[in-house]
Amino acid sequence: MSVTQDMVATYRRPGQVFTRLSSMGQREDRALFWLIAGCGLTFVGQWPRISREAVTTGQDFTEAMTGPLMAWVFFAPLLFYVLAGVLHLIVRIIGGKGKSYGARLALFWGFFASVPLLLLYGLTEGLAPGKGVTAVGTLWVAAFFWFLISGLRVAYWTGPLATGTVDA
Repeated sequence: MSVTQDMVATYRRPGQVFTRLSSMGQREDRALFWLIAGCGLTFVGQWPRISREAVTTGQDFTEAMTGPLMAWVFFAPLLFYVLAGVLHLIVRIIGGKGKSYGARLALFWGFFASVPLLLLYGLTEGLAPGKGVTAVGTLWVAAFFWFLISGLRVAYWTGPLATGTVDA
């Protein structure tokens, strides 16, 4: 399947998609791509809000983009790797049997698959701030955690990475 088809399928059956992704073996390059693409798209999704704030405050749009650019493109990937390490430790403590790659894959894919909702969040925040922003943000958080928990369950308990049926 293509990446976009996998993203759409994740909203219906995240465990099944994650099982198929994890059965491809340990591919750090693929996981890193999903993380960087997700961070980059999240940065792009903030442009409407940044633009609105720049117009209302009189700040230059390019200057207003500097902080979010640094945060999402340079620092967020590092933070995601740290978070994946912490997730791995927590899941191992509660009885998971997978390797740290499973936590990275679950976190990075869960984030990347939920990016369309983050793009909608940014658009809503930029064009129609108010109660809709909270609703879309809540929807994104729910989807992200659903994808993450489904991925961790497959990676550490039921899937090929946990059972050793794939070279990880």
